[in-house]
Amino acid sequence: MVRVYVSIGSNIDPAHHVRRALTDLRADFGELVVSPVYASTAVGFDGNDFLNLVVGLDTDDTPEGVAARLRAIEDANGRVRGPERYAARTLDLDALTYGDRIVRSGRLVLPRNEITRYAFVLRPLADIAGDHVHPELGRTYADLWAAFDASDQSLEVVSLGSEAP
Repeated sequence: MVRVYVSIGSNIDPAHHVRRALTDLRADFGELVVSPVYASTAVGFDGNDFLNLVVGLDTDDTPEGVAARLRAIEDANGRVRGPERYAARTLDLDALTYGDRIVRSGRLVLPRNEITRYAFVLRPLADIAGDHVHPELGRTYADLWAAFDASDQSLEVVSLGSEAP
């Protein structure tokens, strides 16, 4: 078994889709370690705010198999893929890490570069895996977060409400 950390984001009916993502991920992978949920502004386009969080899950699947399973969950939740990289979405699931492995397989790159670029990825990852070490940088996620300049990225802890799974 390997621990995989997955980012979850949504800005179309986000509370509903984040709850659905948690339910679907539990059904597919089992028990999850779940970070707090954060609200953040859209990056790269004008749009509704996103809800973001990170979950940890354990799997025997390959990195490519995990990516395919995440894509299937996105599709089942109405994800529409267009030519724009930055756009509104019902659900965005991205594997961030695959244990301590460095993976370069076609479009699949792990650990993802977004870990060190976006507060809405690094903060929730540091919340649940702060003592884990980034396999390329050799620093813990807590250390990376402590050194991160989030002054231009809004981030606020929010609740999904009583319906959260």
